[in-house]
Amino acid sequence: MKITTSDNALRTAAEEGMDAFLQVFIDKYKEVTGGVVNADTMALLNGWQLTLLGYDMLREEINEGGFVQLIQNGYGPFFFRNPFAKAVRLMGCKELADIVYDAARIYADHQADLERERTDEEFMAMYEQYEAFDCLEETFMEHEEEMTATLAQYVDEHIDDFIAIEG
Repeated sequence: MKITTSDNALRTAAEEGMDAFLQVFIDKYKEVTGGVVNADTMALLNGWQLTLLGYDMLREEINEGGFVQLIQNGYGPFFFRNPFAKAVRLMGCKELADIVYDAARIYADHQADLERERTDEEFMAMYEQYEAFDCLEETFMEHEEEMTATLAQYVDEHIDDFIAIEG
């Protein structure tokens, strides 16, 4: 599926900064997928587009509730069983790839427990049980701006992989 935006929209967003620039792409991907990421909607995006949408999802989940929340919300397989980390590494974001690979090891060792249905109280207790994620989340938050800038630069240099530009 061809996803398009205007050159003007990209230029205006780029003037606002890297977050606004990337948001143009992410908003288009959410529009195409209806804001839902599943096997059906994933097929509507190419690998680079999925990676960028994934980064937005990862950032939102980590900032709201960390890897525990990300996994409890059902995103574990998307990030840890797909080539997301490899893709962000190819985009020049080695630190993010390392964070995801490290989180994937924890996930692999405890997947059944991490994905188990829980009460709110049990969910909150997971944060103490899985403190191994804390350091990864802190590193992510400390370097989020640089990682976003790295991804934005890659997108800008390979724009045709992410969107088609109209007039």
